[in-house]
Formats: sequence, C-alpha cells, structure tokens
Amino acid sequence: MKLNCVAIDDEPLALELLSKFIEQTAFLNLIGRFSNAIEALGFINQNEVQLAFMDIQMPDLSGMELARVLDGKKNSEKTRIIFATAYHQFAIEGYKVEALDYLLKPYSYEDFLNAATKAFSYFEKQAQTKSEATTGIDAAAPEYIFLKVEYQLVKVMLKDIGYVEAYKDYVKVHLLSKPNPILSLTSLKSMEELLPSDKFMRVHRSYIVALDHIDSVSKNVIQIGKNHISVSDNYKEAFLEFMSRWMN
Repeated sequence: MKLNCVAIDDEPLALELLSKFIEQTAFLNLIGRFSNAIEALGFINQNEVQLAFMDIQMPDLSGMELARVLDGKKNSEKTRIIFATAYHQFAIEGYKVEALDYLLKPYSYEDFLNAATKAFSYFEKQAQTKSEATTGIDAAAPEYIFLKVEYQLVKVMLKDIGYVEAYKDYVKVHLLSKPNPILSLTSLKSMEELLPSDKFMRVHRSYIVALDHIDSVSKNVIQIGKNHISVSDNYKEAFLEFMSRWMN
C-alpha cells in the first residue's frame, strides 16, 4: 500500500526538503507540491489524497485553517495531516484538528520517517477495518488504544486502565501499573467512543470506569482500588442495569 501525499509550504527550500523526503520514502507517493494552501485545498478536493505534510504559517490561508477545513469533512476518507513547522506553540491546536504528528523544523529524515510510519500504520489499520466490515469478518476485540500524549502517540493496554477522568481540555487516564495518570489531549466523549462499551462505562460527566476493575459499590459510589467515584443521576439507570446483570 502506498499513501498519496501532498507537500505544502510557502518557503521554497522547506518545500524542496519535504518533497525530497516524501519521494525517498517507499510507501509514500508524492502527487502534488504547493506553496499556497488555497491551491492545495482545490487539488485535495479533486483528488484522492490520504496525507498532507504542511507548514502552519502561510499567507492567505494558514496551515491550521486548512487543517480545520479538512477535519470538518464528515467522510471517513478525509485527508489526514502531519504538520512540519518551526512554531511549537501550535502543537495543542494541531492535536485539536487530529493531526497525526507534528514535526518541528529543523527535522531530520529520521524524524520524518517516524511520523510517516505512524501515518502508514493508521491507514493500514483503517484499511483492515474496512476490509473486515466488507467481508463480514468480525474484528478481534482490541487489546490496546493509542493516546496523544505531548508530541507522541502512546500505546495503552485496555486491561491496564482503571478509570478515565476529565480534566479541562484533557483527560487523565489512571493506569493500574503506574502511580500517576497519563494526560492526553482529548475529550471524555472521544474516550467514551474509543473504549469498548462492554468493558467501560461512563458513570459521571467527568468519569469513565473500567467495569472489570470495580472492587465494590456502595449506594452511588464505585470503588476502584483506593479511589471512590460517584455515579451521577444522569448515568444511574444504565449503571444499575449493569449491576443487576452483575448480581444475577
């Protein structure tokens, strides 16, 4: 499998380097290079482009604005983004538009290849899921998820998650194997959609719990290890239904 890519940067030398790196990577196929994000958007709308490597600070339409347009598309085939920029302060914004990675200039080919490999793994998994859905083969239950932690994707085993807690624009994922939670830039709603519903349940506007790790329940309070988590009224009915199956 090869990924169709475009390179977008208003600096000629940076665009040349980005194009060179794409061309020397076996699983990438460079089908367009642009110094203007508006022209790039027109090309992407007319062609099948899986991956866009692009700068953020550009005239007329910035890379972040282009990313928001692409992220707003509802179809599953939307173009994914890897930013290549000198501005580290946009990293959080990059994660909000679900950029697959964030390369800080000057970056080496090794840095580029790591980001490209991450993208390839993402599309490979998407293709496998689509194939299983088409053939009617049930996908194996996932054993892990990847979470955005600072500048990287971190693999987290589902069986290691005790509970997930909302924290401003982030979530705290409390693991059984670590004394401190990991902080990931995502929403609790996104985590609820990501985690398998037969193993995890939202019990509060700020908490999702791992059902297998519940030690005890007293009235409307769940205990997981030394932690006590309240079940709010909005989620009480679903939790009580689960409890009734648990007790039978």
